Amino acid sequence: MEELQQVIRRAKRGDKEAYAQLVKDFKDPVYRYALGMLNERMDAEDIAQEAFVKAYYSLTSLESEFAFSSWLFQIVSNLAKNRLKKRVRERDYQVEANDSTVDRGSSDPSERISMEEALARLSMEHREVVLLHDVQGYRYEEIAQVTNVPLGTVKSRLFAARTALRKELRKGELS
Repeated sequence: MEELQQVIRRAKRGDKEAYAQLVKDFKDPVYRYALGMLNERMDAEDIAQEAFVKAYYSLTSLESEFAFSSWLFQIVSNLAKNRLKKRVRERDYQVEANDSTVDRGSSDPSERISMEEALARLSMEHREVVLLHDVQGYRYEEIAQVTNVPLGTVKSRLFAARTALRKELRKGELS
């Protein structure tokens, strides 16, 4: 198999087959990351596809082939954050239009919750660092680059996110 950096160089020169190989290599991790951020399969599929299209048209702006992965995940992250903001605006508008409250699901702590549900209850910033570090295997420095926050912030967010995640999972274990 051709080395990743060579495939990226070919794709940057306009080789569509090389870009198709990049999509093939990264489609599953990109989708899983988007799904973790959005907790909605169709939105995750849309964001993954949109990210690859955006990356294709922006590939010439990529400065280093070695940064491709973090650059791609930064695109996914930004698109997912925008989708989440759009959801909030739509939900707020719907609530205002219907003059009713939004159903936020059961708040009964005795109900057992899954890891996905616990992740969905975290803030966007906490969910993002957990997904990048614990699911995708990114190093702190790479996460700082993807999220555009200082290294210390990444570390403190990850610590806080794990603490919150454990708390959410323990809530679900209480019976």
